[in-house]
Amino acid sequence: MSTTMRLKRFGTKKRPYYRVVVQDNRLATSSKTIDEVGTYHPIEEKDQVQLNVEKVKDWLRKGVVVSPTVKQILNSQGIAISRKD
Repeated sequence: MSTTMRLKRFGTKKRPYYRVVVQDNRLATSSKTIDEVGTYHPIEEKDQVQLNVEKVKDWLRKGVVVSPTVKQILNSQGIAISRKD
C-alpha cells in the first residue's frame, strides 16, 4: 500500500486549519485517513504547528512519501527529511 503524509483541510472560509495525516495516496484528500500525526493552524500567531514527533518518525521509517508542504513544516520543526528529487 502506498501512503502519503499530507495536509487535510478543515475550517471555514478564510479561517482554515489543517491536520497532518497519513493516507492512502490512491484515495481522495477528503476520504478516510490511516493516522493523524499533527495539526497546522496558519492563521494563529503562535503554536501554529503541533506534531506527535514519535508518530512522524515512525511513519518516516516505514517509508511514507511526504508532500512538499508537509516536508517544509517538518523541516521547520527540526525533523530533517532528505531530498530525493
